[in-house]
Amino acid sequence: MITSVDHVLLAAPPGSEPALRRFYAEVLGMTELPKPEALAARGGCWFTSGTAVLHLGIEDPFTPPRKAHPGLRVTDLDALAARLEAAGTRPVWDEDLPGHRRFYAQDPVGNRLEFLEPLTAAR
Repeated sequence: MITSVDHVLLAAPPGSEPALRRFYAEVLGMTELPKPEALAARGGCWFTSGTAVLHLGIEDPFTPPRKAHPGLRVTDLDALAARLEAAGTRPVWDEDLPGHRRFYAQDPVGNRLEFLEPLTAAR
């Protein structure tokens, strides 16, 4: 039986690891995880924060998905939006999910990300 989601994999183009590291580690504040030696040669990078684990895998040719995305629950959604804006990434707010505040943003290679905070936890 399934007990949880272990990780989410997003694709990225060859050579994008430096931009991904700046975005996921520096802007979002995630911690990079070392990849196992057998997988490291494939490129890409892995990140974690709280219980969220994202794998960025190299895909050639790469096309970012238009709709598919991970939904990442956060605390202090407004502070995260400000961090993204300061780094040149525009949040697109969406108020259509009852009980939550949320926005979408794109990582440096065009992957769509949803950031959401339950209204009961919102500031």
